[in-house]
Amino acid sequence: MKREVKKAEGNVSTVMQFVLLGFSDLSNLQGFLSGVFSIIYIIVIIGNSSIIILTRLDPVLQKPMYFFLANFSLLEISYVTVILPRMLVNLWTQDRSISLLECATQMCFFLMLGATECFLLVVMAYDRYAAICNSLYYPLVMNQKMCVQLAVGSWVIGIPVQIGQTAQIFCLHFCDSNQINHFFCDIPPIIKLACGNTFVHEMSVYAVAMFFVAVPFMLIVASYSKIICTILKLPTASGQAKAFSTCSSHLLVVVLFFGSATITYLRPKSYHSAGTGKLLSLFYTMVTPMFNPMIYSLRNKDVIAVLRKLFLKKK
Repeated sequence: MKREVKKAEGNVSTVMQFVLLGFSDLSNLQGFLSGVFSIIYIIVIIGNSSIIILTRLDPVLQKPMYFFLANFSLLEISYVTVILPRMLVNLWTQDRSISLLECATQMCFFLMLGATECFLLVVMAYDRYAAICNSLYYPLVMNQKMCVQLAVGSWVIGIPVQIGQTAQIFCLHFCDSNQINHFFCDIPPIIKLACGNTFVHEMSVYAVAMFFVAVPFMLIVASYSKIICTILKLPTASGQAKAFSTCSSHLLVVVLFFGSATITYLRPKSYHSAGTGKLLSLFYTMVTPMFNPMIYSLRNKDVIAVLRKLFLKKK
């Protein structure tokens, strides 16, 4: 495979083009993998688009909880689209090369959307906190203006930080190797290609990860600690069950996303391995976006009722 490397001063090679190795070691399964990932992409698009359409069309779902869920579904579509189409092209054509600019662009959008997901999950937890712990004031607190501000804030909060982090990563000098042992441009495998001491850059990555992963996760834990305490004080078992059912879907998504993201970005460098990295990345970039519509729809009575009504109308 062709490599584009430009010689710079001091006998250090500056990489102009990367090669995404992806799943090239599974040479006999390329066709099978392209089929599986194509199906996953179609499911992600259809499932998440369905939730967006349902929340816009039915008055029953015109609530803050579903407004944020529609934003979350749009985010999942965007998140997967940053990675999967490029990976499918690589599998179909067997041309795994990607220019430095394309790689930086992919990483930047991936990181920005990842930051959005972290804070949107916090906003969704706060919405459940306001609904359960301050139910009398909920319509006043979570009015339309507040919902829009929280959603927009979640989308834009990571943009300047992640643009800066991407620029910092790609200011590194890369050695003769330009082969990224991953299926997309992510921070850990790219830092491995850098020449010299990368300690400062690694600490910067940890600091940003703490802000965008650990802090939101702690805010979610704090919100749900208060929610659980409030639910347990409810006088009837049916009331407790109903309150828990509105939170269980979100909690499951939080555990799946933050669990895999924490292991990926906050584990010590000595525990990094290409195989584990790919597996974890597959989990939070493709598997969870594919199952999220099912998690939210199958465990939500309002969504099930709207789907049932739509099917009955068609019949």
